Amino acid sequence: MATNGADDSNLPRLARIDPRQFDLLFGGCKLERYAAGQHLFVQEDASDRIYGVMSGTVEISIYSPGGQKLVANIELSRSLVGEIGALDGRPRTATASCLTACELVSLSRTQLFDRIEKNPSLARAMIELLCTRLRWVSGELGDQAFFGIEARLAKRLVFLSGVMADSAGWIPISQSELGEFLGATRESVNKTLNDWRNRQMIAIKRGGLRIINAAALTHIAESQDDD
Repeated sequence: MATNGADDSNLPRLARIDPRQFDLLFGGCKLERYAAGQHLFVQEDASDRIYGVMSGTVEISIYSPGGQKLVANIELSRSLVGEIGALDGRPRTATASCLTACELVSLSRTQLFDRIEKNPSLARAMIELLCTRLRWVSGELGDQAFFGIEARLAKRLVFLSGVMADSAGWIPISQSELGEFLGATRESVNKTLNDWRNRQMIAIKRGGLRIINAAALTHIAESQDDD
């Protein structure tokens, strides 16, 4: 029987600060609107602002010197974007672009530190956020080292289903984009997805897919590849 949900307590979660701290950080900031496809900043840019997502989806990507793309994360409502560069003042570690039309608020680096100094609770919130980010990165490195493509793809789909799926359960993502999330080829992703579709674990349509058997995918996501 198909399942509509699964226990995702061991799967990655979005890194966010408490909503009250978010409001404290960005209170009084003017709403900024960005079109789909527009960049907030590009990898190696000078870091001068931190952004808060009010609505929409922001993609965080890393590019190799040869132009190969790896999607590091996605940020949704009430997420922070660009906090690392805003805190240490060094060049951007990734590229942030709007996957959809977005509404954002932002602070300059000077304003950020001014608000942290006036509201010490923000310092703790930022530390907790950075620790969550670090745990995410550590988990991703572990997945790359110890898990095969099936486990990593299943884990990513369960995560994306929880944060991006529409009311009918469809995740608006292409197979090429899934490959960019995993650092895998489109061909390997396509082969695995077609196998899961044949086993009635997922449904596929152009530009999206839907999980039919979440329990089966979660089991694969938690299964170490012994090959």
